[in-house]
Amino acid sequence: MGEVRIGLCSWTDKNLIESRTFYPPGVDDAKGRLQYYAREFPLVEVDSSYYALPSERNSRLWVERTPEQFTFNVKAYSLFTNHPTCTYGLPKQIFVGLPPEAQAKERICFDDVPGELRDELWGMFDSALRPLHEAGKLGTILFQFPRWFFPGRKGFSHILGCQRSLPHYRLAIEFRNNVWLNQDNVEDTLGFLEAYGMTFVCVDEPQGFRSSCPPLAAVTSDIAIVRFHGRNTDTWEKKGIAAAERFKLVL
Repeated sequence: MGEVRIGLCSWTDKNLIESRTFYPPGVDDAKGRLQYYAREFPLVEVDSSYYALPSERNSRLWVERTPEQFTFNVKAYSLFTNHPTCTYGLPKQIFVGLPPEAQAKERICFDDVPGELRDELWGMFDSALRPLHEAGKLGTILFQFPRWFFPGRKGFSHILGCQRSLPHYRLAIEFRNNVWLNQDNVEDTLGFLEAYGMTFVCVDEPQGFRSSCPPLAAVTSDIAIVRFHGRNTDTWEKKGIAAAERFKLVL
């Protein structure tokens, strides 16, 4: 029998903190919250790494503040998953190396970044996670691809490129475009992930949208992941709202 681990998406979620129902009185700083969370759960998903590159310093602190068997699943940086990424959040040395037309944009995509700068970004991401990996506390790197990411030669090639750029780590793949899992493509999609040892992320989420993937239970590696997004159809594809509102529980 395999081991089942349950955890939350971030131990610093705004709603979790402001609810005043999880952390006891006096647990009100970064160190205390992670230490308390790690006593209650064996696993957490790091969401902040989607919005900005993580830091090696933080990884070392996370190792020090959690028990030996604790696991961090880390969300991949938005630029790596073909999401528009804010230029003001880029490391300075990356921003100044961008072409002028890219610097002038508020948000850029993966294709806007020259190859040598992409390699540098991958290297920074890799180095930042190395302390977690060396301590045996890094689970998977979660790549959540957007609804405009389609199957085909370019899509499969990009996923393989992500794996080649992070050769020491385990990749978990979540799709937000149901074409990957329709009757014409599901066999190829799952076969591809299995062939390259990548984890397919099963989801529970609102149905009926282009970004809705079916709650397909499939295992493509020795790790299986299920993410529960809730079933709030009113906010699933609503623009300009915070993540907490998008995934708000509907009773």
